[in-house]
Amino acid sequence: MPFIETDFPGLLIFEPRVFEDSRGYFFESFNDRIFREQGIGSQWVQDNQSGSNYGVIRGLHYQLPPNAQTKLVRVLCGEILDVVVDIRKGSPFYGKVFSLVLSSDNKKQLLIPKGFAHGFSVLSEKAEVLYKCDGFYGKESEGGILYNDPALNIDWGIPADRAIISEKDKLLPPLSGCENSFVYNQ
Repeated sequence: MPFIETDFPGLLIFEPRVFEDSRGYFFESFNDRIFREQGIGSQWVQDNQSGSNYGVIRGLHYQLPPNAQTKLVRVLCGEILDVVVDIRKGSPFYGKVFSLVLSSDNKKQLLIPKGFAHGFSVLSEKAEVLYKCDGFYGKESEGGILYNDPALNIDWGIPADRAIISEKDKLLPPLSGCENSFVYNQ
């Protein structure tokens, strides 16, 4: 099975089967049948792509209901540290951090269910990230958590003097002050 379960309920690592030969490689980055066999029936409605340079930290972002989103994140070029925080009230992992290196070399993907804040840091010179979403973006539903909230103690893998963070992300509240209506359902 190409899915690896994490300790966080619903958070899955997808490792596609890669076929390589002298010409290069081929793999199915998404196959609806394989995902449905795993019980993942998301209907993807939007693809987002970003390009960033070394040291960029994006996040931690999420969309509140009714625009909450499940995301399937992968890297087209380069390497990132993908970071999520479980913000589902009542979850045994509420406020806990999970991180994973995603790269164009390892071809791993992270399936992030609704109720997680998401961000990443760019570890390579440049990186291009693509993620599928099962809900449309809504500006009025934006939510976020401060990337350097001391309560989360996230190691982004970037020296502080090389970190590049948007002004908007620098103003996000800590986890204790974020707007959040997600509830954990077993």
